[in-house]
Amino acid sequence: MPDHDKLNGSEATPARTVRGLQTRERILDSAARLFYIKGVGSTTLEDVRAASCTSKSQLYDHFPDKTALIHAVIDVQSQSVLAREAGRLKGIRNLSGLRRWRDALIQSNMLHDGSYGCALGAMSSELSDNDERCRKALAAAFKSWQQLLVETLTRLRDLGVLRSDLDPRKFGTGLLAALQGGYILAQNGHNPELMADALDMALDRIESFGHR
Repeated sequence: MPDHDKLNGSEATPARTVRGLQTRERILDSAARLFYIKGVGSTTLEDVRAASCTSKSQLYDHFPDKTALIHAVIDVQSQSVLAREAGRLKGIRNLSGLRRWRDALIQSNMLHDGSYGCALGAMSSELSDNDERCRKALAAAFKSWQQLLVETLTRLRDLGVLRSDLDPRKFGTGLLAALQGGYILAQNGHNPELMADALDMALDRIESFGHR
């Protein structure tokens, strides 16, 4: 489990000024970026302090220990990923839209040569076995992500794009699994094409239920 550095004193959360909220956001942004690139376990509070250009007292004023910072980052990253996915998926009304969703994910992954994987998936691998609060928060995020895919496939079925015998829950789960597995393959191989192949296999199967 990550270190639990803590500053002595009260942990009550005071009312925040605009500047204080901006400082907190800067800390969270820096921590999220470091967790994504270096991993949670390899990132120290000193790393976060330096990256966010904050003093030690500022950092501990907002986050009394590393665990509190981790929990906050999970919340922020979950909201960010789900907002992104909701925006991409809500307007899909045909199979070409599903392919464009796939293309956007691959394009983003290519920017890093597939090196860092999924922000939520990476934290899940590191934290879920060691912190029950982290596990529950990440499980809730993945459940919401799955539901977005289920709703998209349900919409396509209701519109007549996909046949009525397609099970949106089953295929939504499979599509998310292909995506997360693709992230891992691309990360380990530094090759986004592996992620593309995994998604293509899942989408090919879904498209086999399309009306021709």
